[in-house]
Amino acid sequence: MRLCFICLFWRFLSLKMFGKNKILKPQNHDGLNLEVQEIFATFQGEGPYVGYPAVFVRLGGCNLACEFCDTEFDSFATMKLAEILARVLELASGEEKIMIQREKLIEEGELENKSGSTIKLEKSFSKKIAKNLVVITGGEPMRQPIERLCQELIALGFMVQVETNGTLFRELPKEVKIICSPKNSDGKYHRIRADLLARIDAFKFIISATNSKYSDIADVGQVGAGIAVYLQPMDEYDAQKNHKNMAHTLDLARKYDARISLQMHKLLGIS
Repeated sequence: MRLCFICLFWRFLSLKMFGKNKILKPQNHDGLNLEVQEIFATFQGEGPYVGYPAVFVRLGGCNLACEFCDTEFDSFATMKLAEILARVLELASGEEKIMIQREKLIEEGELENKSGSTIKLEKSFSKKIAKNLVVITGGEPMRQPIERLCQELIALGFMVQVETNGTLFRELPKEVKIICSPKNSDGKYHRIRADLLARIDAFKFIISATNSKYSDIADVGQVGAGIAVYLQPMDEYDAQKNHKNMAHTLDLARKYDARISLQMHKLLGIS
């Protein structure tokens, strides 16, 4: 039995990236097709919206490779925007039937936009949407043109949160909440570009007691801008290291007057 548990644990770890992912370049197109890893209903487990019922849209690929990243995002598939929105509505409402009326399909399978909206969605469900938060994450979601996706979700009444590493910028609707988790590259943190900094609602720094790259935080622009800072212990899948990471995070939170972010979904045993 113990052997089986160990095998399952190592299989679990093998599905994580841990810096072994391909580094992919940003894409520029109309956003009617996106590379998606998974779409699922859960609770937001991190940052300022922790505890909120949410639908996660995890996009595929990243422009960085972080050795501690425990998310799988490299086995993605291309989905039409209409399909993404339909799945989000299904999960948000608890219903499995959403009618999608397409204006017109063109040869590439994209949708003609005559009236300012990519598609018309008829809500065939009777229940009120129970999960009104949609989290667009990755990988790095800003690697892909998510402007249309954000516009459509907002038009449908969703609150949209984007989780980014802060290295790329897109002109997203003003309603979108942007949470930035800066990554240490070349042995240091780099200042966030001004156009993105002006849009960031909160920063989330990952903290490790033993990984020198993540043993402290830096001012990447948050101090002058007065942006809220969350500190989150790095999960290194080692009980002793994680205990030290937790203690070190508490010390830094006191030092910088920052807020604590725990990965609540892991504590609850959910995705």
